[in-house]
Amino acid sequence: YRDLHTFELQAPTRLIEWARGSRVCVAGYGQSDGNEILQLIPPPTLLTKETQGLCPERDFKVECGGFSERPVYSLKYVPDTSLLVTSGPPDSSLQVWQVSAEDSDVIKSVSPIATENGTGQSWAKIATISARAPWVLHGSRLDRVQITEVESRKNVYTAASRGSEELSGLAFLDCNTLLLCCATGQLCVADIRQPQNLMEAVSVPSAPCSEQWCMGTRHGAQGLEPSSQPVARLSSRGLLTLTDLRKTSEFLALAKARVPSPGSGAEFLCVSWAPALEGCLAISGFDGTVHVYDTQSWDSSGREAEPIFVHKGHAFGGASGSGDPPLVTVHTWHLQKPRTLLSAATDGSLHVWDWVQPCGKC
Repeated sequence: YRDLHTFELQAPTRLIEWARGSRVCVAGYGQSDGNEILQLIPPPTLLTKETQGLCPERDFKVECGGFSERPVYSLKYVPDTSLLVTSGPPDSSLQVWQVSAEDSDVIKSVSPIATENGTGQSWAKIATISARAPWVLHGSRLDRVQITEVESRKNVYTAASRGSEELSGLAFLDCNTLLLCCATGQLCVADIRQPQNLMEAVSVPSAPCSEQWCMGTRHGAQGLEPSSQPVARLSSRGLLTLTDLRKTSEFLALAKARVPSPGSGAEFLCVSWAPALEGCLAISGFDGTVHVYDTQSWDSSGREAEPIFVHKGHAFGGASGSGDPPLVTVHTWHLQKPRTLLSAATDGSLHVWDWVQPCGKC
């Protein structure tokens, strides 16, 4: 490691979100009342773009926080605002939160965003954007996807789909184009300017019906079309696919990750592209590790891929409250520091790490 910071949370978290001023937002997912939502100030070394020398202050600090009466399974910061949007059981409604001003340390609950026929539906996956206005894209199933303006609660868009497959993720490719990923691995592309048109579907490799999938999208460089950036999909068996949305009839690459087999389930599956490293992605959710891969040499053979780095810090952190070994629940990349990642686990540990990579690699 070049650097490693650890922080112990009061309860396990399954999400990490960057907010204003390089703050980090986390939230608990326990089933009891009083799940914490915290905004943390990272260690000073993470607040500068350049790598610094030794720093006396190495801990996160709690800047403000609040409590949710329901488990928080998804959390997104609304760009250019001081708002957070969360979702979680028992239904598909959304909760909106106001991050307080500098003179207060409270994250306050604002009126929720109710969804049509939300009762009985699984928790909603969410994505946010502020290209035109603060919008939240949300839905639990393919036929329940919509965009809501966060501040006015106005419905902006409802997707037209004949399918009702469960969603594992969704994203804005740009202010007009949406990408939806079903738990079965199917990708669907929608244009909000044509709400009545059926969505274009992108298939996945043949796989057992029990296999679950998640996706990771990559934000392109300035001037590049979002559709030109490959979409990564990860299955509960460790299969990785890269897809170019401009040519969906074939895969850019197929590979098999070095993960425990069979997979431990899909609850915490996570795949993400490095924002500042060409061709690098990270995966987690199988055990107490995070794997980093360089995809630039991958082909369509489906061979096992060799990780360029494996973070094992959570695995050695001791057993969680249930007595089981810690399981990584989520990871995310630092927005400016190329090799810096944040990861959290079921034992409440939050790690920030930066690895030393030999020259010529990622």
